[in-house]
Amino acid sequence: MIDFSKLCIHTQTTKPWSIEECIINFASAGVKGISIWRHLLEGKDLNKIKSLLDSNQMDVVSLVRGGFFPSVDSEKRALAIKDNKLAIEQASAIGAPLVVLVCGADSKQSLEVSRLQIKDSITELIPFAEKRKVKLAIEPLHPMYGAEKSAILTLRQANELCEIINSPWVGIAIDVYHLWWDDQLENEIMRCGKNKNILAFHICDWLANTVDFLTDRGLMGEGCINIKQIRKWVEAAGFNGYNEVEVFSDRLWAKDQKKYLKDIKKSYLNYS
Repeated sequence: MIDFSKLCIHTQTTKPWSIEECIINFASAGVKGISIWRHLLEGKDLNKIKSLLDSNQMDVVSLVRGGFFPSVDSEKRALAIKDNKLAIEQASAIGAPLVVLVCGADSKQSLEVSRLQIKDSITELIPFAEKRKVKLAIEPLHPMYGAEKSAILTLRQANELCEIINSPWVGIAIDVYHLWWDDQLENEIMRCGKNKNILAFHICDWLANTVDFLTDRGLMGEGCINIKQIRKWVEAAGFNGYNEVEVFSDRLWAKDQKKYLKDIKKSYLNYS
């Protein structure tokens, strides 16, 4: 069966393309889901971007990314709140239902303190997000990113945080690249689904002989993640949204991006 109805591609997956090129080329390829990275919106008229999305019948799945809340510096924490409010406003302007949060960490303080600052910051943002009807999706990252990118390192920690915050405007983005190794993953996915907290599902692959932990991800089927199994767990937990292809790869960015887009679609059908 050839079914791309749940295929979404992150603009960062085809990094060499502008936002306009992503929209037009995704739509031409029959890909209707798009998750937009914020740097592509810098200097753009958001009304024009929204019009281009609408005219190409694109479904904006998420805006990436907010977060980076923790800091030993209170001024930096205040600036993070300001930037996340901007992200929420941008999401609202382009019709994105959620902002993905890479929650951040500060190596000058403990992970526990960073987690408290994350909780407090997200809680502060909820009224602002609710007013604009934009949800906040906490994305737990692989532990290798614990020093600076995120103090939320497992799905269990993300579940606990969501349960403490207890808001319908806060949930979780499950990314197989960050979570595939966790022997409690199935249980935590079911826990997340039971609480109706699964807001997004990101897919790519982990290369066994990776040369860079940030920019050497693989297309689905190139590595060792059992993506089909994790997708079954996510869907069994009640998630019925898009499967978002999020690949950071210097190797794949160097390819002809239109040929690469065909590879993405083939990989999605065969290995997702």
